[in-house]
Formats: sequence, structure tokens, C-alpha cells
Amino acid sequence: MSAGARGAGRSAEERLRWLEAVSEAGLAELTVDRLLDELLEKVRDLMAVDTAAVLLLDPSHEFLIATVARGIEEEVHQGVRIPLGRGFAGRIAGERHWVAIPQVNHDNVLNPILREKGIVSLLGVPLIAAGDLLGVLHVGTLYRRDFTEQDAHLLQIVADRAAQAIRSRISNTERSAALVMQRNLLPARLPQIPGFEFASRYVTGGEGEVGGDWYDVFTLRSGAVCVVVGDAVGHGLVAAQAMSLLRATLRAQALRTENPADMLTGLDEYIHYFHPEVMATVLVGVLNPASTAMHLSSAGHPPPILARLQDDAKVLPVRPDLPIGVKLGRRRRTVEVHLQPGSVLCLYSDGLVERRRAVVDDNIEKLRRTIKPTEAESICVDVMRRLVGFGNPEDDVALLVVRRVAPGQDVTTDILAAAGL
Repeated sequence: MSAGARGAGRSAEERLRWLEAVSEAGLAELTVDRLLDELLEKVRDLMAVDTAAVLLLDPSHEFLIATVARGIEEEVHQGVRIPLGRGFAGRIAGERHWVAIPQVNHDNVLNPILREKGIVSLLGVPLIAAGDLLGVLHVGTLYRRDFTEQDAHLLQIVADRAAQAIRSRISNTERSAALVMQRNLLPARLPQIPGFEFASRYVTGGEGEVGGDWYDVFTLRSGAVCVVVGDAVGHGLVAAQAMSLLRATLRAQALRTENPADMLTGLDEYIHYFHPEVMATVLVGVLNPASTAMHLSSAGHPPPILARLQDDAKVLPVRPDLPIGVKLGRRRRTVEVHLQPGSVLCLYSDGLVERRRAVVDDNIEKLRRTIKPTEAESICVDVMRRLVGFGNPEDDVALLVVRRVAPGQDVTTDILAAAGL
């Protein structure tokens, strides 16, 4: 006798008790897969059905992927993928509405496993949380059953509760993954390069969700030094992945050319061809250790600040070209400036100067007045204290400070002396 036949007489009161079990505290600490596994076992009992399965939307938002199943485990083992809008599950996802099939056949079901398993009737509902489609929950029986609107309503309640839990767990997982990615990609220790001193900061904004900001420092084949600050559009894991892609691709471009404008051009071509959904602002500078010359190119990024000895800091006239991912239509530009010994260069992401109810230019001016030709680490302390303060920044902040030191100068001794040690 099938599960459906055994449970056909389940009362409304019993169903309500099972429904309450879906939200019980025992499910609260489970991972997504364990949560779904427990959920489907309860749903089979609750709905008096033989099979139950959850298909989750893949990152491309084009396919539903069989993630967990009970009574039809083959869906998961064989990696079933259902295109949105096609077949039983695809139709549910496309219409975002429940669908019932009293008699399975080749016309109404795309997945052959459902027919081969002997499933006769199906009912499915969308998994939606905060307006976003997460996937589909469907149940089936090995005998003909005319699922009612009441059945659909009950299954939708279960799906809504499950969707909220799934979304929370996925968000936490993605946040953790993005944080791990960010920590692994941002330099844990900036390189020690004779003639230069570096210091940096990275702070997450808003609710602590990692974004696409990054900084980088590396040497080129000639011995020149490349400094980068960038900001990929978006937040969370998607932005962190975009940041990772941009960082790696720009480093690859640096093996082909030492001209920052050409680096950005090559990066832009790669992004347009392979990842047209990605957009970012990037500032690249190339410093020549053998001279004071420094070349800069900006893809829509905020202007850097330069402070020289016996001179006020100034905003460098680096005219920004369009961001990476936006059709440019003309050659990117490079500007040459000179970083004399004792001078300091400050590069940053827009999260440092952009605030609600504040004029960006006013904060850039505030940043300019803060930058002094002193130790790089001290500058980072002053900048974060004056422009971020005690509150949580609204957006991610990436800050990179480069100081040119005189030949033979001991940076460590210099820092200790400035600290009075």
C-alpha cells in the first residue's frame, strides 16, 4: 500500500500538527541539505504522498537543480536539471504558482525519471522568499490523486516556511564564503619592496556583507611596482567572485604590458567578451623604482591624493575613463606624476568618501586635508578615524597608502621614532 493510501484519512487537526513540526526548533540548526531532507520526510507524512523533492534555482537563474529527494532519489543522483518554463517543475517556477497533474504523461512532464518511477499524480509549488524565487517543492503519488486547492495551499505554507529558512542559510553560507574569499585574496601582508612603504585597510560596510572592493600591490617583470584599488559593482558572494576575477585578470594583463591604460584595456576586453554582467571601477598605478615617475590610469575610479614634503596634499588630475564593463569607444588615458622621496600616494574606494546626505567632493577635500607626508600606517589610522569614525560605513572601504622613502632609509626605525619609541 502506498504512503498516499495509508495516509488518506489523516484529519485536518493531524495535518496542522505536522505543519507546526516543520518550524520546530529541532530544524533550526540544520544545514540546507539536512533541513530539506528532514522537511521532505515530514512533507511525505503530512501530505500522504509517496515522493517529495526540492529543486533549487542555479546561479544562472536558468535551471532548476534537483537538490534533495525522498522516494525519487534518482533525481539527485543523476543531477537532474530542468530549464525554467519547461516541464512540470519549470512551469511552476516560471509561473510562480502551484500546478497539479492528475495523470503524468510525456506531454506534461519533462523529466523521464518521474514516469519511469511510476508516479501517476503530481503537485508542486514555488519556493519564494522576499519576492525571490529559490526553487520548487513537488510531491507525487503512485496512484491517481486529484490534488485540491486546499492541498496546494497546505503545501505552499510548508514551502513558504522552508523558503525563509533556506534563504537565511544560503545567505549565511554565501556571506561566509565571500568573507573567506576576500580574506584569501586581499594581501595578508603587503610586499616589502626597497624604496617603498605600504599600509592598507579594508572594512565591510552596511550589515557587514562583503562587497567587491579590493587593493593589490605586486612587482612587474622589470622591477616596477604596480598598485591597484578597485570596486566591483554589487555585494555578497557575486561581488566577491567578480572581484576575484578582476584581480586575477588584471595581474595576467600586467604580464603583457606595464602601461596601466593598456592593462585596463586588456581587462575591459576580457570582461566584455567573457563576463558582460561584470562592472567595476579600477585605478592602476605603476611606479618606477629607478626614477620618481609614476603612471596612473583610471577606469571610473575616484582620484588619488598625493602629498609631498613641504607642500599641501593635492587631488591628482587623473581624468577617469569609463568603468570596466562599460563600452568605451576610445583609447584609455595615462597620466604621469612624480613621487619624490618622502611623498605619499593615497588610493581608496568610493565607500570612503560617499555618504548619504553628504557631498562627495566635500569628503574628498576632507581626505586631502588629512593626508600628510608621513608614515603610511599613521596615515591609514588618521584617514579611518576622520572619514569613518565610530560608525559603520555605509559601503565597503578599501584604502591603500604608498610612501616613497629615501634610498637606504630604515622604514621600521622611522615608524618607531615617529611613535616615540
